[in-house]
Amino acid sequence: MSGVPGRLVEFVEALREHGIPAGPSETVDAAAALEVLGLASREQMREGLAAALVRRGGQRAVFDATFDIYFPLGVGAPSQDPVEDLAALRDRLAAALAANDQTELTQLAGLAVDMLGEYGGTSGSVGWSAHQTLERLQPQTLVVRVLEAIRAGASDDFTDRLDRDDVRRRVEGFRGLVRTEARRRVAEVRGRERVSRHAVPPAADRVDFLLASRAQLAELRRVVQPLSRKLATRLAARRRRHARGQIDLRRTLRRSLSTGGVPMRPSYRRHRPGRPEIVLLCDMSGSVAGFANFTMLLVQALRDQFGKVRVFAFIDACDEITHLVDTGAADPEDLGARILADAELTRWDGHSDYGHALGEFAERYSDAVGPKTSLLILGDARTNGGDPNLDAVRGIAAAARHTYWLNPERTALWSTGDSEAHAYAEVVEMHECRNVHQLTRLVTRLLPA
Repeated sequence: MSGVPGRLVEFVEALREHGIPAGPSETVDAAAALEVLGLASREQMREGLAAALVRRGGQRAVFDATFDIYFPLGVGAPSQDPVEDLAALRDRLAAALAANDQTELTQLAGLAVDMLGEYGGTSGSVGWSAHQTLERLQPQTLVVRVLEAIRAGASDDFTDRLDRDDVRRRVEGFRGLVRTEARRRVAEVRGRERVSRHAVPPAADRVDFLLASRAQLAELRRVVQPLSRKLATRLAARRRRHARGQIDLRRTLRRSLSTGGVPMRPSYRRHRPGRPEIVLLCDMSGSVAGFANFTMLLVQALRDQFGKVRVFAFIDACDEITHLVDTGAADPEDLGARILADAELTRWDGHSDYGHALGEFAERYSDAVGPKTSLLILGDARTNGGDPNLDAVRGIAAAARHTYWLNPERTALWSTGDSEAHAYAEVVEMHECRNVHQLTRLVTRLLPA
């Protein structure tokens, strides 16, 4: 396919690669939206396609970045006359930020990338870097100048904080325009498909826990409650299905009398299994702590679906932290700091010691694991060269109804370096759990009804 239909199909395929489930029916809806809206207004196109293709929260950032690649604002270098030097560019940028002129800011983003962002040349491939552009331009240093221009010399301490935050938002918006322009220019040279695959930031539910930035972890904490409601609905529906037992022959025959002896509506014996108990055993060392924090908050938000929830943490020692994970106790953003401050997780050098911590859990908290318990162990299984203490893991797993190990590292990295992942995987069932998408599927599939 060529032309607009071909471009639309390529765009939808790129969205699917980034986890946005746009199928044939959504593609047809998007084409109908384009037919109605036309191509005259790019922003109307953007909103129309978003209405047809985006189904869940957290996907809009991925959609916008991919849209800017497949339906760019322009082609080639900016047609506007270039500025003389960096100082002149910064002067124009300060004036545009003060006036909040979006048209001028978009043009300046293109000029900045063209002037400051090019790398490579005859000896290598040509490209444009948003990072290089922003490092040379330093738009964040213009906040004071823009603030003075907005106030025109007048001082108002009462609105100082509000005005300063507004200017910072404008600067961050300009930084986003620079990133978009750099991706557009690179896509013209290297191809839309390649740039879309590697340069578009993943959606929040696809970000690796071990690679997530502070801002991305904060975004993940914000999605805990909506995600927990969705998972609670799935678990409740599965529990209703499992509550249906074997066919009750006597009641079925009695009911069939009203239909001439034909058993049109079978009757079932219903059983009411008790709600399962959940125990989390979490490694709180290093970057693994972000994965553990999110999982703890998610399970705590799902606590109504379980008979009991207990949470334990460890680094080189183990301690119960159930009372600290309670979402009503304090701000979830400070969960990691509260755990490290209030729980006794280290006794020696502060490095992970799985063997000692697992042994201490088996010795001190054996009452936490019973025949109704599903135990989730969260950690990368990196023992820093110490004894993995497989006997303690076998004892814990034998006492529990189910035991699963969720590992935030890629499977290819298991048992590399100081990792004992494959040794633990021979004792308990281990699953790769690198992001929210995988965690959601595992929680839905593994936790008992």
